[in-house]
Amino acid sequence: MIRNLLSFEMRYSVTRVAVFFAVLLPVARVRAQDTTHRGVTIGLTYDPASRPGIAVLPVTGSSGDSVRQILQRDLDYSDRFTIVPLDASDPASFRGTKPGSDLNYPLFSRLGAAAVIQATVGDATLHVALHDVARGSVMNVQDFPLTGRANTKDWRMAVHGVSDEIERWITGLKGIAQTRIAFVVGQRIRILDSDGADDEVTPVTGSAMSPSWNFAGNQIAYATFGTMSRIMVLDLRNGHTRVLHNATPSHANLTPVFAPDGASIVYSHADDEGSDLYLIAADDGAPRRISVGRGTDNVQPSFSPDGRRIAFTSGRVGHPEVYIMDADGTNAELLTSFDFGDKNYRSDPDWSTDGRLVAFQSQFADGRFQIMTISLRDRSTKLLTSEGSNEQPSWAPDGRHLVFASTRGGGRELWVLDTESGRLRQLTRAAGAQLPAWSPRLGSSASTSAASRQ
Repeated sequence: MIRNLLSFEMRYSVTRVAVFFAVLLPVARVRAQDTTHRGVTIGLTYDPASRPGIAVLPVTGSSGDSVRQILQRDLDYSDRFTIVPLDASDPASFRGTKPGSDLNYPLFSRLGAAAVIQATVGDATLHVALHDVARGSVMNVQDFPLTGRANTKDWRMAVHGVSDEIERWITGLKGIAQTRIAFVVGQRIRILDSDGADDEVTPVTGSAMSPSWNFAGNQIAYATFGTMSRIMVLDLRNGHTRVLHNATPSHANLTPVFAPDGASIVYSHADDEGSDLYLIAADDGAPRRISVGRGTDNVQPSFSPDGRRIAFTSGRVGHPEVYIMDADGTNAELLTSFDFGDKNYRSDPDWSTDGRLVAFQSQFADGRFQIMTISLRDRSTKLLTSEGSNEQPSWAPDGRHLVFASTRGGGRELWVLDTESGRLRQLTRAAGAQLPAWSPRLGSSASTSAASRQ
């Protein structure tokens, strides 16, 4: 059994193969629950079912064009706004004509803008004002620090943070622009920004699989390939990699994932009798088995946001299905169930950050995998994809967006889906991209200074 698991892991980077539990090696990811305050914080009326117009004025100061481009793209990719195009050839037309009026609010109202962003780049700062068009006034003003030189990774991450705060001003919900996504290409771990920029290769060498972020976004756990595989932890602040020596060194160790508090890691240990989930302290304590597979395969753990439960994939009913259990291994129960529309093959669970849904992949009669979600409240399911083969879902911190590997464009690439509107965008241009893991929200330093550029 372990030989089948490992041989699949090596072949997976090239193609999906139909062997029992071959799909089980991609890791499920964990992120802390989104506790952003919900509620409108300014005068704008925000309807989640609509996408109110937002206009970003030309940004004055050094590298203003780059700032404006990032802000517009981030707000567009949030899928909560419609970007209002502006003709910047005559900036004077944006100014108000009445005394004391900052902007030509009637003009922006005719253009369909509910809000206007006005920004100026200063000395290592970005001054931002948010205008409420309906009220004809400035509703929020703030100076944000900019880190590093213009257009560097840290500088861009700081601008992403501004976008997320603007989104919170308007909707009461913080954005996800200031996040990154780890993934695997050719058994090397790469990381890129949520908008697809700053694609970097980490200093990890060898055969790396199944990356998973800690809650702070400054460490990544992963497994190495082979019959003597290891559970490794990469510290992105200094580039150092350490091995968890006590993580059952014999046979195969697979799909590690951090607990929400970062204090422990759950992984799957496989031998010739099957595989089970083990919990180990993140500083390499003694491992403890928490699943009882009795000769079946149990892999791909994913924590609930509060850390009390774990979703995982198991073959204990004779084929892969998604189960949930308490974090100590008790009270295991089947989450997914038989559906005549598929081939009884469900795997790769990832628990949403709001705790409401588990995303997973399901194989259908045509042999292709598609992304689905299941509600923890009533066990209702929803099919999210249909074009190409779509696998390995990972939730963004907003519990709304998913990243996954897809062949819809021909080769295997990463795509991002807004589960509310159904909007899709291609994230990578790196053939063979797979095993994505969406980070938690990050600080302006992005905690990834150790990654080396290609």
